[in-house]
This record gives sequence, C-alpha cells and structure tokens, in this order.
Amino acid sequence: MSTNRALAGIVVAIYFTIDGLSALQLGLVFLAVGIFSALFSSSIGMISDQIGRKIFMIAVPGLTAAASLVFFLTHNLALLILAAIVGTFGRGAGAGAGAVGPYQTVESALALENSKFEFRNNIFGRLGFASSIGATIGSLMTLTISTDKTGKASQLGYYHFVFFIAFLAALGASLVALLLKKDVKKRKKNEKVKFKFPVKSKGLMYKLWITNSLNGVAVGMFGPFVSYWFFKRYGVGPHSIGILFAVINVVTIVGTLSAANLAKKIGLVNVVTMVRAAQSVLLIPMVLAPSFMISGGIYLLRMMVQRIGLPLRQSFVTSMADESERSTVMAMSNFPNQIMMAAAPTFSGYLFEYLSEEVPFEIAGVFQMANTVAFYLFFKNANPTEKVIQT
Repeated sequence: MSTNRALAGIVVAIYFTIDGLSALQLGLVFLAVGIFSALFSSSIGMISDQIGRKIFMIAVPGLTAAASLVFFLTHNLALLILAAIVGTFGRGAGAGAGAVGPYQTVESALALENSKFEFRNNIFGRLGFASSIGATIGSLMTLTISTDKTGKASQLGYYHFVFFIAFLAALGASLVALLLKKDVKKRKKNEKVKFKFPVKSKGLMYKLWITNSLNGVAVGMFGPFVSYWFFKRYGVGPHSIGILFAVINVVTIVGTLSAANLAKKIGLVNVVTMVRAAQSVLLIPMVLAPSFMISGGIYLLRMMVQRIGLPLRQSFVTSMADESERSTVMAMSNFPNQIMMAAAPTFSGYLFEYLSEEVPFEIAGVFQMANTVAFYLFFKNANPTEKVIQT
C-alpha cells in the first residue's frame, strides 16, 4: 500500500499542475480530499472496534485501486478529481513512508492486539521499515515517466503507466489482506453498529485533539505540496523528485529500526519531542536553500528524524488508549488533525499563488513547534502501559 501512496504522493500534484490547475485550485482539491479522508478514516476506525479490522484491510486498498485505475483510464478532469478524493491522493508526499491511507488506525490496532506489550515499539518500527521499502519502490517507479514535453496531452499520457503500477500495488495490498486470520469482533449477531464516544480514554483523547490539530495545520500547509514545490521552485520533474524520495526512503530505514532502542534509552516522549522540534526547525533552511540539491539534502535530514518518531508515536497512542477503544481513540483523536490538514492546503495554495513560495513552509514550522511544546507538556510524565492513563 505504501508503494501506491508514495507514487501518488509524487505524481498526482504534478499531474494536475500539467493539466492546468493553479496552486489555489490544487489546494481546493486537497481540501476535498482531506475532508473525505477525515470522515472516512474516523468512521472506519470507530466501526472496526465493533465489527472487526480485516474487512477494512481488504476494502480500503480495493477502493484505492479503483481510484488509481480511473487515473489510468481517463483524462476527464472531473472524474480525476473525484478519484483523487475517493483514493485520498494528496495525503502526504512520496517521502512519507508509513502512510498507508485511511485504514492506518485499523492496521495499528490490529498489530497491537496481536503483539506482546514489550515488543510493540519494535513491531511498529518494522511496519515502518516495510512501508519504507514499498515507498522506495513507488518513488523509483517515477523513472518510467518520459521527460518529453511535446504538449499537454502527451505529457499526461506519459503518466498512465505509473498509475497502472499504483493500481496493481493497491490491489495487491487488498489481496494480501485476505490472508489475515486473527481479527476482533465484539458485536453480537443482531446488535447495531454504533458511533460511540470513548469514555475510558477521553482524557487522553482531549490532549491528542490539541496536539494533533496543531500538527494538522503544519502538515496541511506543506505536506501535499512538497513535490509541487520542488517542481515549481527548482524546475525539476518527477524523475529527480522520485530519485530524491527513493534515497530518503532507503536512508531512513535505519531510523524506523532504531526507534525502539532510542525510546528505551531516553524515553519515548523525549524522543518524539526532540524529533518533532528538529522537523520544525529544518523546514526553514530547506525552503531558503539556493538549489534543489541543497534543499533536497535538508529535506532528507528532516525525514530521517521524522521517521524515528513516527512508529513511536503510533505505539504510544495505541498503548495509552483503553483496549476496548483503541481504534475509536485513534480515529477520533486524528479527526481534528485531518480536518486541519484538509483546510490548510487551500490557504497554502493561496499563499503559493499570490504571496510567496516560502511562507507556507515557514508557517508550518511555527505550528509544528507549537505541537512539539504541547506534546511534551501533556505527556512528559506519561508511562505507556497496558492500562490507559487518565491524567
């Protein structure tokens, strides 16, 4: 699934730009994508606590495969925008391995329920490792796109093959999920599915709402625009961007595997705080760099530290939530994050179009630093155990 997400993360924004969309119009597309993604992800997260995880591990990649197939089959802009929304294309860039899409809360809960507590940081690290491999493959697939610029129709046609690869990757994820055996089904035969607010974990969730909202603004300001920004700022195409993202995904594999050991030595919350702070600071020199090589190198460094914190944060949230409410907490706690991620690209697109190519990234850095401070203050005394901590 990460092969699909990485590939779409690189090419969709560039594809729409070649098709004539402005930065502001692209931001509006990402707004629609974000709203659908937020509603979809939250809904399946809550429902999966009652009817099980496996069905969503199969169905969501299948839906993404269908969206990829639309991009392969047609140039109709309205259909492409609809497919981008349904496939939630634009949620992160090709260097963001570990993002498998709206069912991530379900996948995390499934992994947690089938692992011993002492191994959870390692397991989430290895999931990140596998996603890095997939994202590397997806990034390298951009090398199949022709660099010929003989006209809009021809240029758009060169992207068809990679969308077919994206279709096969998502379809493969859906088929592999059929092999899952262990699942959780808590709903009785004739019991209705209910959207229930998590009561046992509500203290945790309120804090996550604040930290996730701040991070959502930061990620929404620049995340969907990374490949677009490299394309517009330095005039590089999907080949150069794909190679950069492939290198990032290979190099950052070490980060996902070393995350658990770092958490043991200096504490999970301390590690997440430090990497978030570094991420926010590195955005500034990245956008001020005079060349693609220097900017790409700084972005590589930023993604290295980001990849350390990603599996630890997933492990932290799932471990802190009450066992009966894990997917619900992850889904509902991420809802403000996704709403902010949905709203921010429109503002960011306006800034790109009418003000500056750097300002959206600088604003994102400020919000991510605010997220870092809030996360540390809320959770500095937290100790993830089998029981939820209500403080």
